[in-house]
Amino acid sequence: MNRRLDPATLPVLAAVVTVLLWASSFVVIRSVGDHFSPGGLAFGRLAVGFIGLAVIALRYRRPLPRGRALVLVIGYGVAWFGGYTVLLNWAEQHLDAGTAALLVNFAPIIVAVFAGLFMAEGFPRPLVVGMVIAFAGVLLIAFGGSGGSGSNDTLGIALGLVTAVLYAAGVLMQKVALRSVDAITATWVGCLAGLLVTVPFAPQAVGEIADASAGQIAGMVFLGIGPTAIAFTTWAYALTRTDAGKMAATTLTVPAIAILLSWVTLGEVPTLLGLVGGAMCLTGVAISRRRARTA
Repeated sequence: MNRRLDPATLPVLAAVVTVLLWASSFVVIRSVGDHFSPGGLAFGRLAVGFIGLAVIALRYRRPLPRGRALVLVIGYGVAWFGGYTVLLNWAEQHLDAGTAALLVNFAPIIVAVFAGLFMAEGFPRPLVVGMVIAFAGVLLIAFGGSGGSGSNDTLGIALGLVTAVLYAAGVLMQKVALRSVDAITATWVGCLAGLLVTVPFAPQAVGEIADASAGQIAGMVFLGIGPTAIAFTTWAYALTRTDAGKMAATTLTVPAIAILLSWVTLGEVPTLLGLVGGAMCLTGVAISRRRARTA
């Protein structure tokens, strides 16, 4: 018996794929960051991601954005694909994977506030309650620590917070652009903009790839295909079909998943508060996805 998926579940599945791949990226960046420089890793990742996205774009052959939409796509590409990627790689040379994910995912709070104020999304009760619970979980993770290497420092924390701002700015620009640009085109053009920003790091990337092990190169390729080409496409698909605030709230689960993955793969053991905080993140996001009751 053939059963078609409910169209309403597709954005949810897309969001789940995005969250899992983005959470894994923090661990992979941490694991290969001892060989690749922040700029070199960013260029390599975006080059692989752009190739994958270009293949998909050629398959669908959608029209390129123009005018204001093109400016928004380029803007979010430079901020999110370019600046965010370089600074996140740099931050993870000073932070464990769980703490980096925690700091970056302050962005959903910024997105929810700006989307509520300026995009007419408002502040539905489930979203507000869910965000409060999830953010309380994030704070527990922060105070409890993720049990990483103990190398967290002020520079890493500052870089993590800057990446959160770039992430939030990228989401908000992308949400407006997606009103007139399809998800696939917006993603590959944005990736191209980010790739061009990181071109100055190309010679460095080539030299580092030549000296890298097979595992390190595989990590870079995974970052380009999974968290970049696939995850940004599924993110854009879901964002087109739901509110920016709800989608951003969903990514508050990323720190909890990243901490679990870093525990299993890197030995960065979470604390009890970290585990409780992760459970609160998951609960808060589940609440935020509920529809508010109407009179």
